[in-house]
Amino acid sequence: MRYLEEVSTLKLDRQVCIGCGLCAMVCPHGVFSVEEKKARILDLDRCMECGACARNCPVAALAVKAGVGCASAIIYGWLTGKEPSCDCGGESCC
Repeated sequence: MRYLEEVSTLKLDRQVCIGCGLCAMVCPHGVFSVEEKKARILDLDRCMECGACARNCPVAALAVKAGVGCASAIIYGWLTGKEPSCDCGGESCC
């Protein structure tokens, strides 16, 4: 499942990453893979900003504004039938 394109707050610092693979294990949407002993974001637009990856990263190589982004607004819109609004103020905002 993909959400809005190019709005996810997810960031990965590959230099800090130790390649433990926890992010790939806990991500409910398969955003990550581990290649050459480093995590890699496969599809940023699949991120629903739940924060599981960042909370489980032992070296803080991941950052995401969990529950406060455009993806969260889209999910809320789907559940309520209302027009999504994330109040991000960006050009490509939902």
